[in-house]
This record gives sequence, C-alpha cells and structure tokens, in this order.
Amino acid sequence: MNNIKVIQTEQQHRTYLEEVHAHMMKMPQPGTSESDRLELLTVLIENYENTKYPVEPPDPIDAILFRMQEKGLKQADLVPYFGTRSRVSEVLSRKRPLTVTMIRALSIGLGISTETLIGLAVSDKSQSKEDVDWSRFPIKEMVTRGWVQKIIGGAKTSSENVVQEFISNVGWPIGEAAFKRTLSGEAYSPTTKYALYAWLARVIQRAREKKLTLIQYQENTLSSSFLREVAQLSWSEQGPKLAIEFLEKRGIALVIEPHLKGTMLDGAALKDIDGTPIIGLTLRHDRLDNFWFTLLHELAHLWKHVGKDEIFLDDLDASSEDRREAEANRIAREAFIPRISWKRSEANLSPSRENIDALSRELKIHPAIIAGRIRRETGSYQLFSDLVGNGEVRKLFLTSTFSE
Repeated sequence: MNNIKVIQTEQQHRTYLEEVHAHMMKMPQPGTSESDRLELLTVLIENYENTKYPVEPPDPIDAILFRMQEKGLKQADLVPYFGTRSRVSEVLSRKRPLTVTMIRALSIGLGISTETLIGLAVSDKSQSKEDVDWSRFPIKEMVTRGWVQKIIGGAKTSSENVVQEFISNVGWPIGEAAFKRTLSGEAYSPTTKYALYAWLARVIQRAREKKLTLIQYQENTLSSSFLREVAQLSWSEQGPKLAIEFLEKRGIALVIEPHLKGTMLDGAALKDIDGTPIIGLTLRHDRLDNFWFTLLHELAHLWKHVGKDEIFLDDLDASSEDRREAEANRIAREAFIPRISWKRSEANLSPSRENIDALSRELKIHPAIIAGRIRRETGSYQLFSDLVGNGEVRKLFLTSTFSE
C-alpha cells in the first residue's frame, strides 16, 4: 500500500490507471496484497473521475423519446401512461411536467428508472442540507406578481437573497429544511418544486393577513354536515364569495392565488405552523363546477389527511392512485350529491337540462356541479358546456389578480 495517495493531478490519474491495468492482467487472488492494492486504486480513480468529470443526469423527456424510438412507439402508444393524447403531447413538448402517477406508470411500462424520470443523479442524494438552488425560483414572475421587489442590475446573488428572504418570512428556515414538508398530490412534480414552494409561501403570507379577522379554529369543525352546508352555498349567485366568508368565520383561511407558469395546480390544503387550516385555490379553470369541486376536495383533505408537515397540491384533471385522493373525491361527491340520490336520479340515468335543473332544485346546489359530474363520469366534455359556469368565478374577485 506504500505511496498510494489521493489523486491530485491528471498525470497521477494516468499512472494509477496504468497500474490498475497491469494488476488486472495478472488477476490477483482475493485477500492478497495485490488484490487489496487494486481495490484501493480503483476507489481512488473512481472518486477522482466522479469529481473531475461528473455525469449529468439524463433528461427525462430525452429518455422517454429514446425508449419510444427503441421500441418503435408513437405518441398514441403512450396514452395509457399519460391519460390523454393532449397530455402526451404537452409532456413531450415540455409544456407539462411529469406527475408522480405518470412517472410510476412509465417506469413500470417502459422500463425507465424512476431516478431518470425524476431527473435526479444518484449523487443528488448525498447533497448537503444547505444545497438549495435558489436561482431556480421563478424570480421574474414573482417580481411581476409583486411578491418581491425588482432587483436593480439583476445580480444573481441579490436575486437569490430576495428569494431567501421571501421564504424565511413565512417561517421556513434557509436551506433544505425550508422544504421539509411532504408535498402530496398530482400537481407536484420535481421539475416544478421551486415554483410550487414559491406559490405556497405566497398563499401562507396572504392567509396570515386574514388572521386578524379569523376566529380560532376548533378541531371538530369539519364534518360531513359541514361540507354539505358549504356545498349548498353554491345555490347562490354569490356562492364563491359566501363560501370564503363562511370558512373564515370558522377559522379556515381561503386564499385565491393564480398558479405560476408551468404548474398544473387547481388547489392546495395545508396547515400553518400555528395549526391554522389553509386552502389555496388557483381558479386555473374559470368554471363554477371546478371551483366547487376543488373547494370541497381540499376541505376533505383538511378533515381527513392534512397533518403538521404534509401539504396536498392537486391537479384535478389528473388521475391518481393515492387512496387519500380517492377518499377526498368521494367525500366531495357525497357532500354535493349523496350516492343513493345520484344512482336513482334522472339526471344520472337520463341526462338532460330539465333533469339537471330538477336535481339542482331538490338538493339546493348549483346545476353546474351536476353538469360537471355528468361530463366527468361520461368523459364527454362537450356535453352541457353552457351549464358548467364558464367565466363565472374570476369575475367575482379582483380581476387584477388574474392579469397573467
């Protein structure tokens, strides 16, 4: 083992390579000094090469395209993994991020490793807890939204300091610990993590501004009858506004904040560090049926699933295998239309404008909710498009919020 040192120069690297080659040609027996020297030299060479010539992680989309070419697949062949043709096109053109469900399906179906699909190198797992790439936050969009001040001169370090201050202002420490909460739901993807955390920080800031008027939340507030009461607020033309007032009078902060570019986010459910329940809605789809179902879905998460360190981020266009998402969907559907009522309803058995209106009056809920359920369950989104309340939500709130 004499004279073996950590590799510092390219000349030393070449010398060790030549010695390794010579030892391998002799094929030393395990346990001998030659075998031990060979093993040590190999470790030193690998360490030097990994440091000097790091391997970049493969691009997830390039990996999918390569596998498609290898197997002779067309975009239509990927529909089972993505859900729809349009979603396949959006992902492959990098307009839509991969979700956890897509990653799982592609890994099993196409044999691509989850590490590749997530876009992480193995070495990423050993990064220090302070290794957060603050430059990946959407600083320009955050400035445009008025969340942070514009940096004069555009210095990278100054921009990153502004983002760090923005994050620390919600009580999250600077460093990897800022991201200690578990992000669940189909809106999360590794490629949009920083944008989602920026959005969450903004929602928490705005929720705290409401705390002066919020009463203390009581743990037993949420129940099936509570959700049913919220659902019936949809009967009013001012229903979305009434829902916000109703929840805030019971200690639940509801914030409407449009999603950041690249994220497929409808809503979120979480608790602040003091336990205050928070719901964030993006109104990504400006429709009444989407507003009400997303709201009830997030309330179900608060009731059943949200703990101290978990946040649910939902893309309700995506299918999910998570039992908690399935339960939230079931609870939301039941709050609007009890299962037995739906099975026996003419709106379900023989969908028509008249039958939708009749069930709406019977249950005291907006007809958009019934029309939306029919469209989703049948997969026929051209049906009753005039009943789902297109363009009827955002106009109830400040239009400047949706000027993106």
